[in-house]
Amino acid sequence: MTSHQNTQTMKPATAAKKLGVYLEATPAEFREGVVSRAELNALQADPPEWLRELRRSGPHPRPVVAAKLGVSIAGLARGGVTQPLTTEEIEALKRERPEWLEQERATQAEVRKEASRIKQKQAERAARTQRT
Repeated sequence: MTSHQNTQTMKPATAAKKLGVYLEATPAEFREGVVSRAELNALQADPPEWLRELRRSGPHPRPVVAAKLGVSIAGLARGGVTQPLTTEEIEALKRERPEWLEQERATQAEVRKEASRIKQKQAERAARTQRT
């Protein structure tokens, strides 16, 4: 018997998410086909010009916008940002520093601080359990 290996494929939306780009801004041939795992790996290893340009200037999907602004995705929504933004628009927001952005950044900093405290507490608890 010979071993038969199926090629693993994914929808363009999944591939775009893994690549960190906004699907609607990708070329039509990318949006209309399927992407194999090998093709995704090739795009990540040696991105074509369209992918480099999208990553450089956008428009960026919400998770990327949130990360670049240092806030959560929910924080973007609370701030009224519901559309993909370009790098230029993100930089403008950083310069303008609207009140909602400062508030969401402070909230995100508190969330990270609390997560770090919990992680440390769990590590201490695990260390105590190991000693006994």
